[in-house]
Amino acid sequence: MTKPSDKIVKLPKILDERGNLSFLESERHIPFKIIRVHWIFDVPGGEERGGLAYKETEEFVIALSGSFDVVIDDGSHTEKISLNRSYHGVLIPKGTWRSIENFSTNSVALIVASTEYDPDDAIRDYQTFLAYVHR
Repeated sequence: MTKPSDKIVKLPKILDERGNLSFLESERHIPFKIIRVHWIFDVPGGEERGGLAYKETEEFVIALSGSFDVVIDDGSHTEKISLNRSYHGVLIPKGTWRSIENFSTNSVALIVASTEYDPDDAIRDYQTFLAYVHR
């Protein structure tokens, strides 16, 4: 697995005294066409979200507000990447177990994905995931 810093994508940041702006574009800042967007918010203290892997879906996760940790696992190595800037995001390749934890108050996690939601694409059991990646 690559270093955590290799998974972080720095998005354009336009500074303006009236407020800053950042953006991302499909197949330019991330290596896939954006098909689906969802966000996670109002996570109670101590809760974890995710805990799954996708067979085909690639994701890109951004902390739009606040901070949280993205834990990624390729079946051999686990990394924790802290996100706390709205112009940084982390790429989650298909076949990677991921969870999001340690949410700060009022944090918002934006997730863009390469596919429409398909429950059959998700692996939700860690042992099943390990069998899938080590086949």
